[in-house]
Amino acid sequence: MITKPKGTKDIYGTEAKRWQYVSKVIDEVMEKYNYNFIRVPVFESSELFHRGVGETTDIVTKETYDFTDRGGRNMTLRPEGTAGVARSFIENKMYGDNNQPIKFYYNCPMYRYERPQAGRYRELTQFGYELIGSDDPLADAEVISLAVNIYKILGLKEIKVNINTLGDAISRNNYREALINHFKPYIHKLCSDCKERLEKNPLRILDCKVDADKEIMKTAPKTIDYLNDESKERFEKVKEYLEVMGIEYVVDPSVVRGLDYYNHTVFEVEAKIEGFGAQNVIGAGGRYNGMIEQLGGPSTPAIGFAVGFDRLMLALEYEKVKIPVNSSVDLFLLYVNDDEKKYAAYLTNELRMNGFVVETDYLSRSLKAGFKQADRLNSKFTIVLNSEMLENNEVKIKNNKTKEEEIVSIDALIYYLDENIIEDEECECEDDHQHECSCSHDCKCHKED
Repeated sequence: MITKPKGTKDIYGTEAKRWQYVSKVIDEVMEKYNYNFIRVPVFESSELFHRGVGETTDIVTKETYDFTDRGGRNMTLRPEGTAGVARSFIENKMYGDNNQPIKFYYNCPMYRYERPQAGRYRELTQFGYELIGSDDPLADAEVISLAVNIYKILGLKEIKVNINTLGDAISRNNYREALINHFKPYIHKLCSDCKERLEKNPLRILDCKVDADKEIMKTAPKTIDYLNDESKERFEKVKEYLEVMGIEYVVDPSVVRGLDYYNHTVFEVEAKIEGFGAQNVIGAGGRYNGMIEQLGGPSTPAIGFAVGFDRLMLALEYEKVKIPVNSSVDLFLLYVNDDEKKYAAYLTNELRMNGFVVETDYLSRSLKAGFKQADRLNSKFTIVLNSEMLENNEVKIKNNKTKEEEIVSIDALIYYLDENIIEDEECECEDDHQHECSCSHDCKCHKED
């Protein structure tokens, strides 16, 4: 038997419906913030990620899926979304668009060859967004607030934002030198990876899981101490805007986001979730003003955020957020003979095209087995087509909740279903309304609100 590759998963059934619901909520929120969906290729030139993400990052040095295509070109399955979006911004000359800043979001598979664990896979789905073309501190605050608001709408509680700043290029270089001077005398105590990082990108040492508990990590210099006045002033403005928006934050100097392209604001969002583990971070981001120029475009400021969708779904599960799932159909059509079956094919198609969720029998079941299937599908109504009634342009429809039966003209069937399904349908939202209601009608959730 052929099985799925290690570090991948099948998403189907009820779980797939939960994913679709969360994706729909995200789509609706992104529309409110005027972010447009973008889809970039699943594979790109390897050079894009080496130049964009950085030669010294674990993603590039250890985790990418690299291959040579039949034309001899070095290609890489995308490990993250920012570099591809930046490449698209440059290639499609979006910097010439008068409608700045450009705001994009994505929700698509990424590929990283890492050790699989709960909420982390080798094929992962990542949701992220980028605001390109503005260096205003207000843009930083918007990007942070957007992540917080999405989590709150989905039902996560006790959201905390940890923010820091790496400062401008001068401040970051000063901090980089301070880190090298700090770690150099203790290089023999560092892991092999950190020994290589020392000269290339010492900020990556601060992300090390092997050396995390060592005293030299705890006494390492803090970014705040190496900021110039301009960088300090900018960071203060970001904090002011967050306060105006009512976004709670904590300044945490340990947040450095060791990826090569970050500068100025960096942040992590975490949720206090019982049983979720010591590391409650459920998304992170920061400003990357140098990436687009580094990839061959004009000097363009940008800031973004990303979260692993698998980890987000796991957080919702641990928080016991009950995601509404539509597990019923509106109508199940049954028949006995071939003529009735042909009419079932016609009527099923007509009702579906008018917006109803309709199923019929495809396995030539008996009526008894058909009724059982209707029950398994939680069908709201059932119709058993009858040739004599069809000649009179009528059907007998059964309400599976009340058990009542009515004879309805086929010409009026759409109106009957529309009226009765809306009246019968109950809101699928939880009583505590932890998330936005997905119902489209005047349900009890909307009435209470």
